[in-house]
Amino acid sequence: MTTLRRAGIGTTSVGMGIVLYLIGVFLFALNDALGKWLVADYSVGQLLLLRSVGAAIILVPMVWHLKVDLFDFGQWRLQVVRILCMAGDTFCFYFATRSMPLADVMTFYMAAPLIITALSVPLLGERVEPFRWGAVIVGFIGVLVALQPSAELFSSASPIALVGAIMFGLAVTVTRRLRRTHWLPLVVWQFAGAGVIGAATIPFAWATPGWFDLVLMFLVGIVAMVCFVCITRALAMAPAAMLAPFQYSAMVWATLMGWIVWRDVPTLPILIGNCIIIGSGLFVFYRDRATVSAPAE
Repeated sequence: MTTLRRAGIGTTSVGMGIVLYLIGVFLFALNDALGKWLVADYSVGQLLLLRSVGAAIILVPMVWHLKVDLFDFGQWRLQVVRILCMAGDTFCFYFATRSMPLADVMTFYMAAPLIITALSVPLLGERVEPFRWGAVIVGFIGVLVALQPSAELFSSASPIALVGAIMFGLAVTVTRRLRRTHWLPLVVWQFAGAGVIGAATIPFAWATPGWFDLVLMFLVGIVAMVCFVCITRALAMAPAAMLAPFQYSAMVWATLMGWIVWRDVPTLPILIGNCIIIGSGLFVFYRDRATVSAPAE
């Protein structure tokens, strides 16, 4: 019997999980670009607060419609850890982009699949096959080829980016652990926690935004909210180690956005790196598909 069948995971669940994760990663890339634009003029705490307000515009009607109990605090310690990790990850990412190139910050964050894969063994009890480790490592090599990190990769802000990547990897792993919890409370408390942390910084740093920037901050919240809904649902459908390599697709989206929006023509290293990343993701997809479809032993 295959590993996936022993875990009770079907082809439909895995496929939908991968699709949702890819959508979530795309929205991550969009959210990152919008966030870097805004933190050039506003504090990270202010962005955390106002993006939480933007997310609430969508979340409040959803809570009202779905009638989900937000105060069902089963495994509350893990939920607190997840809230702190998600808020810390977001804060570290935006803070690091204020003094580091986005590509260098993304280099650290693209180490997250390695972190998720490593944590999935002791924290989730998942079995990580050699081919999955290989795909994650090859994908990270593709990231390094595409991004070509600069000397600023080792600047004073680099430890902050590294801490953010570790917190993101831990948050994803804990989300998988909480897969039996309804996705709506997870997302609601995640944004509520980030909003409270952001609000605590307001007395020390506040710049009144214009209408356009205010709408943009709300939009960041909405995009991030949909992103985390997709990621949370994906982690309820498929193992974290299986989804980890698809995190690298963020590089593909970033390249396309740069080309379409800013007319940044992809260089040869970027094209080669993205081909490596796409190849590693496709390998995992078809390898897992073959594993799920294999007859029971």
